Amino acid sequence: MKLYNLKNVAKVLLCGSILLGPTSCSDFLDEQDPSNLTPDSFYTIPDHAEAAVAATYAGLRFYGEGAGIFSANWQLLEAVTGTATTETGQNSDLNNLYSLTYDGNTAHINNWYNGLYRIIANANLALEKIPTIPFLAPATDAQKNKLIGEARFLRAWAYFYAVRLWGDIPLVTTPQTANSADFLPSRAPQEEIYKLIVEDLVAAEAAGLPVTETSGRATQMAVKSLLSKVYLTMAGFPLSKGATHYKLAADKALEVITYAKANPGVINLFDTYKQVHQENLKNRVEHIFQIQYNVAVAGNPLGDYLPNFKPVTFSGPGGTGSTVPTLSFYNSYEAGDLRTVDQEGWFYTTYFTNGNGARFSLGAPYVFKHFNQTANGSEGVAGTRNNNLNVPLIRYAEVLLIFAEAQNELGAPTQEAYDALKKVRDRAKLTTPGLGTFSQSTFRDAVLRERWYEFAYEGITWFDMVRLRKVFNEKTKGFDDFVGHLNLNVGSGVALQSKHLLFPLGIQEMKNNPNLTPQNPGYN
Repeated sequence: MKLYNLKNVAKVLLCGSILLGPTSCSDFLDEQDPSNLTPDSFYTIPDHAEAAVAATYAGLRFYGEGAGIFSANWQLLEAVTGTATTETGQNSDLNNLYSLTYDGNTAHINNWYNGLYRIIANANLALEKIPTIPFLAPATDAQKNKLIGEARFLRAWAYFYAVRLWGDIPLVTTPQTANSADFLPSRAPQEEIYKLIVEDLVAAEAAGLPVTETSGRATQMAVKSLLSKVYLTMAGFPLSKGATHYKLAADKALEVITYAKANPGVINLFDTYKQVHQENLKNRVEHIFQIQYNVAVAGNPLGDYLPNFKPVTFSGPGGTGSTVPTLSFYNSYEAGDLRTVDQEGWFYTTYFTNGNGARFSLGAPYVFKHFNQTANGSEGVAGTRNNNLNVPLIRYAEVLLIFAEAQNELGAPTQEAYDALKKVRDRAKLTTPGLGTFSQSTFRDAVLRERWYEFAYEGITWFDMVRLRKVFNEKTKGFDDFVGHLNLNVGSGVALQSKHLLFPLGIQEMKNNPNLTPQNPGYN
């Protein structure tokens, strides 16, 4: 860089001399400013390809970005499930999510749309530019293919969320400028969106990704796990692909399970629930794919689970309590379920003053699943104050229950499906009735109940409600039809309507792009 600068300084000086003619000065004046980067001038070396994919990964962190006072984007997927409520009322957008009265002006909805399409835009740019970059030794074509595979995995992840949130959505697969022919795209049918998602994941699966790794980047196991989840979703509503896709989901999940059985130290369930939120176990064992957080860039964004004005961390009394469990959901867990035991499972009802002092009662159950004891403190041990915990997106527990559900839908529960369910329940210290006691219907309900209990407060439950058109009833322990189910988290209960199967498109987005009309049914 210094040599380049000296060379140009010399040109400036020489151009001021009568010894040089106008052509030399013209050459200098026509030179491109190296600091004025454009996509065409930037993507020239392998490091630029790495940077493009890194930027796409970084986009995942919109998940935890703010959505007004005492709220973050991730709460969109929790407030609407009925399993959570709030101890604060300052955020009207969040209150509207809890009460199912949200609309196209709700901040969380707009933030999700913008965040997902930002990931898609970055992935599209990477997928267009990386193939044009020469990868010379020590870089290799294998490195190029891996980066392309990662970009396709991330694009598939973003589209998978978007199509489940809004249904028909714009299908954009190339970088856009104001001069692009489809700069204001119309909405494509969900079938086309899922077709691209599957194509991207199949391509990523064959891209030479490592089987597993602890860097937090996409791996073969992450791709297979996400693909099994996509197939399971396609089998249900609204596409209703049925048996063919239950088979695809079961087969793909079984590939992960088979690898895990052969390599139990690499992929497995953690021995304890505390390990799920143990900072030094990020991207390991049970965690197949996570959003990466480090306070040097961005700290863990799940602080809204902290109880309101309770001294559970080094900061003393604080927290927002803007997402807390409902008592009805907490009390619906099976007696003896380790997941409900104070500080052992997903909840805590006591903690230590200022993180490491005397134990005190919280007065209610709060979400412990994402509580970072390393950062906040534990009994007699001061916290580091640096919350570097990741956000889990895919755990091995989900792969096990995807397999159990999908395999059962092919006719009846098999021994392998039963073993997958039992493995999850064994960790909870629960007794599972013998395989012969289950019919297809009762086994289905058992698996779905387990999904509600295992994946609570991980951004999964709402999507189960939509693909199943069923909702867990905390009182009967059975399942209600989606339409008409009463969420018990607000007042006397608010009934889900058919319009709630999709979120509305953002009003401002529809003003910017008239081709997005019509709005999703039921929203003005």
